[in-house]
Amino acid sequence: MNLNTNLILVTGAAGWLGSRLVKSLVRGLPEHEALREPQRDLRIRVLLLPGQDATALHKLSDCVEIVTGDIRNVEDCVRFSAAAKGATLFHPAGIIHPRCVSEFYTINRDGTVNLLDAAIRAGVKRAVVVSSNSPCGCNPHPDHLFDELSPYHPYMNYGRSKMEMEVAVQRRADRIETVIIRAPWFYGPNQPPRQTLFFKMIRDGKAPIVGSGATLRSMAYVDNLCQGLILAAITDRANGQVYWIADRKPYSMNEIIDTIERLLENEFGHKCAHKRMRLPGVASEIAWLADKTLQALGLYNQKIHVLSEMNKTIACSVARAERELGYRPTIELEEGMRRSLKWCAENGQTF
Repeated sequence: MNLNTNLILVTGAAGWLGSRLVKSLVRGLPEHEALREPQRDLRIRVLLLPGQDATALHKLSDCVEIVTGDIRNVEDCVRFSAAAKGATLFHPAGIIHPRCVSEFYTINRDGTVNLLDAAIRAGVKRAVVVSSNSPCGCNPHPDHLFDELSPYHPYMNYGRSKMEMEVAVQRRADRIETVIIRAPWFYGPNQPPRQTLFFKMIRDGKAPIVGSGATLRSMAYVDNLCQGLILAAITDRANGQVYWIADRKPYSMNEIIDTIERLLENEFGHKCAHKRMRLPGVASEIAWLADKTLQALGLYNQKIHVLSEMNKTIACSVARAERELGYRPTIELEEGMRRSLKWCAENGQTF
């Protein structure tokens, strides 16, 4: 790969996506020919929150430099961006499930503003910023796919915070090269405990299916997503653009759960209950109302929020990324989930 710079800045490097991105930069992406070989003489500066474990990053390569700080703090962003003229910045840091609603805005929007303003002053060349499907909300009908021309229709405060983040990024596009990557629900190695809990629920027959389970969800295997991020950094025409990055096709909730159950039982030796917790479609509508009410009070409940989305289609097209970036999402659901389960088995995430 050729990033046209030896210095890479990565936020959120202890997180699910950030840690996988750093690994992809250090070791290359074997499934994508143009990104198979890592760049020589690479220096990667990562930003970790105080107290986050840097052990895995130190083991990965001695080219990784650790900076401790918080994107909510302007001075930390300035330190992180110091002497980074010509560098490329990857910004996957953000919050999805906060303690309170205000964190959506202080982290996703205001933290990104702090980071970009510091990067601009330091002379960083390009910022690749990770957004979400949530600024566009839910598809208006089951056969619809979001694309880069889809209008904003943010889903709750997370979607609004990411929409306001995107607007702030675009307002700075005359002072720094920017690319916005919209990522849906992603999966794969380095997963957090909430994803492992989802696997346990499937094994135990407690995975919720709301309505028929036929609603579609776009998902992104983490290495597919890392491929899209790196291509966004090295492709000249990506400057100023927005791209959806996901697996090539969306999956139904039935397909997602059936695939994981089959792998658990046939390849990883787990006895599955072969049951589903079936809920009527109205369960998501009740959860949506509860979620909206709680968030209006500044409160947030992860389980209620997730349930509120489960009867909705959230699906996108990656055609533009394929056409303009050369994006090739080679890993699909079954192989990606196989790798996820293998990672769990090898890294002590038992269930």
